[in-house]
Amino acid sequence: MRAQRPIIIGIVGDSAAGKTTVTQGLVNILGTERVTHVCSDDYHRYDRYERAAMGVSALHPQSNHLDIMQLHMERLHYGQPILKPVYDHSNGSLVRPEYVEPAEVVIVEGLLGFATPVLRGFYDVKVFLDPADELRELWKIKRDTANRGYTVEQVRASLAKRREDTAKSIMPQREFADIVVRFYPPEGSSVEDAGANLNVSLVLRPTIPHPDLSYLFDNDRGSSADISLQLGRDNGRPVDFLEIEGGVTAEKAAELELAIWQHLPDLQPVDEEEFGDYQDKLAVRHSHPLALTQLLLVYHVLRKYRDLSDMPFAAPVAALRRLAATSAASAIGGEIGRDD
Repeated sequence: MRAQRPIIIGIVGDSAAGKTTVTQGLVNILGTERVTHVCSDDYHRYDRYERAAMGVSALHPQSNHLDIMQLHMERLHYGQPILKPVYDHSNGSLVRPEYVEPAEVVIVEGLLGFATPVLRGFYDVKVFLDPADELRELWKIKRDTANRGYTVEQVRASLAKRREDTAKSIMPQREFADIVVRFYPPEGSSVEDAGANLNVSLVLRPTIPHPDLSYLFDNDRGSSADISLQLGRDNGRPVDFLEIEGGVTAEKAAELELAIWQHLPDLQPVDEEEFGDYQDKLAVRHSHPLALTQLLLVYHVLRKYRDLSDMPFAAPVAALRRLAATSAASAIGGEIGRDD
């Protein structure tokens, strides 16, 4: 029997927000043997052709088996295996389920991971990806035309029809995240030209402890040429903003990486070549801001792991089950959205 329950990190965002890219970097840093990756999109209620025939969107809670997902999250939380459904993104079909056993760390990424109070109660760290709209649309066009058999016109039409569901079902989940990650192009640069030079803004909310990086800055403003750490407000709440410019020098990126690695004594440092990569159609490119974001998220995973090392299976399950009784009514959104 394992010494303690798994650590569960949730990564939520709209379609093509970068969830799988961020997740892969975490897996590479932590090691595949220590991580179980679960995609919450596998809990879609309908396949792609059924949704087209019904005129519904996969983004809406009622188009997904959130009740089954809640039960599976509880099992994973206590180190138990699940028989997980599988959604094949390459052709939009529901295929044979797979047997999944949780490793030390479980990463759950998808569209609706924070959609109910019960789901939110099982995560140790909650991350929301909120890239600039024009950037996400570009990523979706590149991904869906290269990997999912869509034309550019079909992707643009889908984006237009999903906007209402995005606003009602996806974006409200941002409020429940411990960390919000926003990639955006530098001022004066278009989304097409930014490439690996995208800036990243990390909203660090005080709902979880964050590493002290203030000693990296040698002035009262908390900034350097490439990186800044500032106190501010996000939707009226006090937060820290960690801003990393896309053009950050390799030397400055390495300095911040070293500062984060020093907070990770239980993990052998991994060369940055092993993470920070992203797919650009058929090419693999590297981004220092992406690598730093992934490394910061790993800090939170391992910090939580150490916090629980003396608390095997500490269980708020009764409270979560009480929440389950009302979770269906609490799911974000109303009627099923339309997506022709």
